[in-house]
Amino acid sequence: MIHNVYCVGRNYKLHAAELGNDVPEEPMIFMKPSHAAVELEGKILALPQDKGEVHYEGELVLRVSRSYEPGIKVDDLVDKMALGIDFTLRDVQSVIKKKGHPWTAAKGFRNSAPISGFMDFPGVEATGAQDFTVHKNGSEVQRGNIKDMIFSLQEIVDYIGIHYGLGEGDIIFTGTPAGVGPCATGDTFELRFGDQLLGSCVIG
Repeated sequence: MIHNVYCVGRNYKLHAAELGNDVPEEPMIFMKPSHAAVELEGKILALPQDKGEVHYEGELVLRVSRSYEPGIKVDDLVDKMALGIDFTLRDVQSVIKKKGHPWTAAKGFRNSAPISGFMDFPGVEATGAQDFTVHKNGSEVQRGNIKDMIFSLQEIVDYIGIHYGLGEGDIIFTGTPAGVGPCATGDTFELRFGDQLLGSCVIG
């Protein structure tokens, strides 16, 4: 059962640059409602089509297996990982950013956090040995690796654990690499870790 859904914004330099954003000096954390999280099982995902462009942002997702304690290592805190898509209402986000409003309207709508099936977390070192990729309509559009993150997995869990708390069932979207873009009804997405297909969906 998923409890809290934490997300890390601007955690890859090239992604921050492609959107014209400054690179943050500390992890930039926002949250999505647990209702936003759905399983990626080849499903048709209904997304808002009347609020401007909807952008995909592929991400590595961690599942927390126990309560956070200062000094705990990622390898001991996380038991599972998956891939997910942080769907974003980009036009809505642009408006609320200018107004200084919270991101919930742009990030927290239903189906905005689809997640693949979880696999055993192999540890930080082994995870960094593989790229994860997002394929849109059969073509690769994003490629990421935790070694390219601005803030490491350890820094992310420490920051969230200390400032907000982490417990069993919490999940963390760890940030998206460059290559985000719009999607439309009928688009298909596949998420891969190395050569392994973890999940897919169709935009409805």
